[in-house]
Amino acid sequence: MFNFFLQHSLSIILIASIVAPVVISFLPSKEHICRKVTLIFSLFILANILILIFTKFDPSLPALQCVENYRWFGDTIRIKLGCDGLSIAMVLLMAILLPVTIIASESIAKEKPKLYYSMLMLLTTSVLGVFVAQDLFLFFLFWELELIPMYFLIAIWGGPNREYAAMKFLIYTFTAGICMFAAVLVMFFASGAGTFDMEVLSKFSKNIPYTFQVASFFLFFVCFIIKLPSFPFHTWLPDAHVEAPTPVSMLLAGILLKMGGYGIYRICVGFFPDILAEFGLWIALLGAVNIVGAAIACLVQDDMKRIIAYSSVSHMGFVLLGVASLTAAGFSGGIFQMFSHGLISAALFMLVGTLYERTHTRLISDYGGMTKYMPKCFYFFTLASMANLALPALSGFVGESLVFYGAFSSKYFAEFPTRLYFNYGQICVLFSSLGVILTAGYMLWLLQKVFMGPENTRWSKLNDLRLSEVAVLSILMALVILYGVYPFSLSNLYEPSSKALLDIVTKIIPS
Repeated sequence: MFNFFLQHSLSIILIASIVAPVVISFLPSKEHICRKVTLIFSLFILANILILIFTKFDPSLPALQCVENYRWFGDTIRIKLGCDGLSIAMVLLMAILLPVTIIASESIAKEKPKLYYSMLMLLTTSVLGVFVAQDLFLFFLFWELELIPMYFLIAIWGGPNREYAAMKFLIYTFTAGICMFAAVLVMFFASGAGTFDMEVLSKFSKNIPYTFQVASFFLFFVCFIIKLPSFPFHTWLPDAHVEAPTPVSMLLAGILLKMGGYGIYRICVGFFPDILAEFGLWIALLGAVNIVGAAIACLVQDDMKRIIAYSSVSHMGFVLLGVASLTAAGFSGGIFQMFSHGLISAALFMLVGTLYERTHTRLISDYGGMTKYMPKCFYFFTLASMANLALPALSGFVGESLVFYGAFSSKYFAEFPTRLYFNYGQICVLFSSLGVILTAGYMLWLLQKVFMGPENTRWSKLNDLRLSEVAVLSILMALVILYGVYPFSLSNLYEPSSKALLDIVTKIIPS
């Protein structure tokens, strides 16, 4: 029986996330019952993933593992599942965030709890499916499935302008889906492979005419940077975060944005290495603009959620810079940054949500001296802020420093001529380093305005963090410290796969 579960672990995880909404729909319409049942399903998913990682998954192998391949529409479209180090790292992140998000939903899902938790598990199905799907059409279906639950989670349980934010999210996400669908069709027909199998298409893609390669690459890339998000397609994210309930913001920043980064690694790098090498310089510039531009935007915000949202845009710029560097350190740093940011952003949104729940305001100008009234919240907020500004010994430092090192030492960038004394990568790093300084500025300013200074006596009766909130934040911050002090515990999981992707690209670049 145990061997059966191991052989079909990925499909069992997906089936559990699909069955959960069905089971929830038959439960009494009581929040605590729905939450407990959903939490059981989430812990089942987490346990299965941990068992898979520690018993069957071999991190030293770059190839796909735990492959399951079932016929669906003949041999053209198949239900093919599999994982390598990159996908298993993202699946693990989702599995960690799901139970803490459910615990954090206690005060949110009092209205229509069955629908809320059903949408949460349907969202889980979509995200997990994207990370383990090895058929391009199946990948597209899981990608689009995410649109439905996220729209309803914002539109029903969101803030005063939830309809606007949900519709804006829908438009951007639907546009990204159109780009992906067009790219999938171009790949299928131009390759002549007669299948959507991603392993097969990755080999046939090199033989596609150059024009179709460029078209497919940019259609996929636009789709992924909309989700990441990246300038100029980033404006949906602050609106969605401001209106979304706290647990949804935790998942949105923690894992949904990583779908874009994962897509860039899996498809843009794996399928089109020569196109990536050709346009990598522009992608690096785009990443640098994201890092600095979004950090500047944080300095002029008065809404705490909007600051963390723009901060997410800034930190996802490191993923673009890491991919564009075409170095082992850059690739590894980009993946580490995705995982680390998932933990840190979830904690920050959780903390902002706890303040909003008690005060019903997110405006920084309404606060002051909160340390006296909520000391536990202050301690966690300080630690999360330090991680966000990449303080050494915390996970945020590892990803950013690897990306900077990869871009600064990139031979690919060094071959690009400039009239300056520095190579292109060094210019990008120097410019992007302004983002680190700005991040320290706006995070310390946020801490000072909210928790220091003159005390606002209107908040003197507030209750500090509840036990469930302390538990959620303790789990997230413990992982941030663990991966900051001992980063190899995470990087060993994905580095062989990351190096395998890099090898595909470096074969294209002349030595």
